[in-house]
Amino acid sequence: MLVITRKPDQSIVIGGEVEVIVLGITKEGVRLGIKAPRSVQVHRREVFEAIAAENKAATEARTPVQDAAALLRAAQVRKPRVR
Repeated sequence: MLVITRKPDQSIVIGGEVEVIVLGITKEGVRLGIKAPRSVQVHRREVFEAIAAENKAATEARTPVQDAAALLRAAQVRKPRVR
């Protein structure tokens, strides 16, 4: 883990495209601003973990056998009968 010290209005750059700026420091915490391309998802840790848990629950809701059967049904292409 990289640990650095920044003052208000100072920033760090991650991967050349994400900038994290210290907006202010109070007794309650640090205010950060994040500049990132729209293609980069930025979430608070608790939101990220909730999304991950929902995704995991959604994938566990179906068994691999159910998924394989659904895939086979979707892949079946009926050829028209030639007369």
